[in-house]
Amino acid sequence: MFGWCGRILQIDLCKKSVKTFTPDPDISNRFIGGRGLAGYFLKEHITLNWDAPDMPVLFFTGPLANTPSPFSGFVNVMSRSPLTGTVGDSSVGGSFGIQLKKAGFDGIIVTGRSDILCGIEIHNSKINIVPVAHMAGMHTGDAGALLKGKGSTAVIGPAGENGVLFSNIIFDNNIAGCRNGLGLVLAAKNLKYITVKGTKKTKVFDPGELEKSKEDIFRLICASPVLSGNFGISKFGTAALFDLINDRKMMPTDNFRHTFFKHASLLNAPYLKKLYRPKDEGCPGCSIMCKKITKKGINIPEFETLSHFSALIGNTDIETVISANRLCNETGMDTISAASTIACYLEISGNKLGPSEILGLLSDIAYKKGEGEYLGLGAARYAKMKGFPDAAMTVKNQELSAYDPRGSYGMALSYATSTRGGCHLSAYPVSYEILRKPVATDRFIFEGKARIIKNSEDLNAAIDSLAVCRFIFFAASMEEYARVFYAVTGISLPAHELIRAGERIYYNERMMNAANGFSEKEDDLPSRFFDSFGYKGADIKIRPINRKRFLKARANYYKARGLDKSGMPVTEIIKRLEL
Repeated sequence: MFGWCGRILQIDLCKKSVKTFTPDPDISNRFIGGRGLAGYFLKEHITLNWDAPDMPVLFFTGPLANTPSPFSGFVNVMSRSPLTGTVGDSSVGGSFGIQLKKAGFDGIIVTGRSDILCGIEIHNSKINIVPVAHMAGMHTGDAGALLKGKGSTAVIGPAGENGVLFSNIIFDNNIAGCRNGLGLVLAAKNLKYITVKGTKKTKVFDPGELEKSKEDIFRLICASPVLSGNFGISKFGTAALFDLINDRKMMPTDNFRHTFFKHASLLNAPYLKKLYRPKDEGCPGCSIMCKKITKKGINIPEFETLSHFSALIGNTDIETVISANRLCNETGMDTISAASTIACYLEISGNKLGPSEILGLLSDIAYKKGEGEYLGLGAARYAKMKGFPDAAMTVKNQELSAYDPRGSYGMALSYATSTRGGCHLSAYPVSYEILRKPVATDRFIFEGKARIIKNSEDLNAAIDSLAVCRFIFFAASMEEYARVFYAVTGISLPAHELIRAGERIYYNERMMNAANGFSEKEDDLPSRFFDSFGYKGADIKIRPINRKRFLKARANYYKARGLDKSGMPVTEIIKRLEL
């Protein structure tokens, strides 16, 4: 095969068994890799509880990984989410996807539960399940240091081991497989880490054509203001969005009660760069280098983390934001959910927290102490427990990200319809409503958004299945990557066919959620966004979303997606998509 290895590794921790199998090539053609193949193999297990021994956790990369294809080394990790009950997935950069292909595998499927804390170590075709009782409760960075030399790493921290529903998997010491609580799924299997290392090469169908396609993509990146401009992601990381989102009066502030943060200049990207003078880092082979690391090796937070640990919880101390990000990564917690749950707590309690109290509460969540034991259940469950369910800014129990939907109607619809709960990345309407890529759209209307959201979800599902960085699509398009796909695999699929595969992949996820009882009732937003203003100023007003228009847009989305009036899959579309 070209591109794919044609081998999937299957590990049962209960039986301590290891085997490989070769999927039908037609499955790889229809589901591509990454998120698509992971969803295909998850589907038959999706109605199991997330902590059932037979519930798999899947790590799949794409056909472009371990080739000269640009920005193509991602891996998708997937299981059923402990936080939401939906399909839970995360696409992650770093070197795990590349090393997985170097070891000779397109994916790993882990089932069972070990009777003792264990790790999985993969070196080419040699796979060991090793006892690691001494690593219980170990921070992710300490575990990574202990595993140095064993290749790329995927590690959980004490948050997962202590049952935090929004615990993460940390890859290569500083990259979070975030949202959905997939770190807890590994903890339920008594699995502390996976390492993978290999030396094999991936066959490429037409190296010459791949080189030409690669050059075209790099040309587009150089011409992209979002990626390569003076205020772009390559210069500041995703923190470049901080001022832009705040200036558009859509920065979630005080638990989404307001949409403008007046202290933004104390925490924005230029201030961070001046204060810390970070160096640029990125995934292997990346020219954008979106990661910013201080001289002491401390990560500068991503935009969502920066926003939520400042504006959302009323904090103006930048050192606290940096420390909160580090603490979440070391203990293995999702920064968005952690900050949003604290914001919910602050609204309900009426308390205000200083820097040390914020960090203390985060530690209490990770180690299940005091109020932290209940906050570790996430905002929705915590707010319901306290008798204030409307204080939880969640969709399908997942905390919302750093874009207030009253300032972005595409985001409002995207939050509601995302298959993994309230998620800004499923369609990422900020791209066209704020960044104006590929074309500008009016952020305060719903007209046309149903089709745009559906198309964007399909595109991003295909991107995650090719296992490519999404940032590249601020510059390139699926047309360029269709050429890359052909050059690597020898399979000629035009862009619209790859996007149609994305439609199949996304519909498969809707089917899995439907099997667990999710319908239009869960495709909704918190009442706050329909009842209150976000901002009232002389220049602009961020008004409540008109609920009738939102419901009409959701109904139009169901039509565009091929769902019935209740948001459920229909037989005709299932057949058309060969599901």
